[in-house]
Amino acid sequence: MAIKVGDPAPDFSLASQTGDTVSLSQFKDQSPVVLYFYPKDDTPGCTVESCTFRDSYEAFKDLGAEVIGISSDSPESHQAFAAKHNLPFLLLSDLGSQVRRAYGVPTTLGLLPGRVTYVIDPQGIVRHLFNSQFNPKAHVQEALQILKTL
Repeated sequence: MAIKVGDPAPDFSLASQTGDTVSLSQFKDQSPVVLYFYPKDDTPGCTVESCTFRDSYEAFKDLGAEVIGISSDSPESHQAFAAKHNLPFLLLSDLGSQVRRAYGVPTTLGLLPGRVTYVIDPQGIVRHLFNSQFNPKAHVQEALQILKTL
C-alpha cells in the first residue's frame, strides 16, 4: 500500500554512510525531512539528483529541513558515493528494501527501483510526494517549493 499525502510517514531505523543508525523518529517535532529514494549510488541519474540536492543543501538548511537519501546500496557504497561527490547529508542503506516497500515506492518497468521524494513535516506527516524516474533535478525543485509552504 503506497503512502499518500496526509499519511503518517512510516518510521524506520537504517545504517548511514557513517555507520550510525538513523531513525526518522529522531527528527519528529524538530524539523521537516526531505526523504528521497533513489535507485543506485554512482549511476548517472542518481548522481545528478544527489548533486542537485547537494547544490541546494543550504536552501534546505535555511528552511530548517533535513535531507536524507535512501537506496539499497551498502553503507560502504554510500560512504564512497558521498565522499566522491561531497554530499553533506545522510545516505541510508535499505539493504532488503523493507523501507522502500513500507513507503510503497514503485519500480520502473518492473525492474528499476523507483525514484520518489517525500516531504515530511515536523509532526511526521507526508505533505508532498514526487515520483519521476527520469527527471531527477525536479525532485529538488518540488521539495523546496513545498517546504516554503510549511
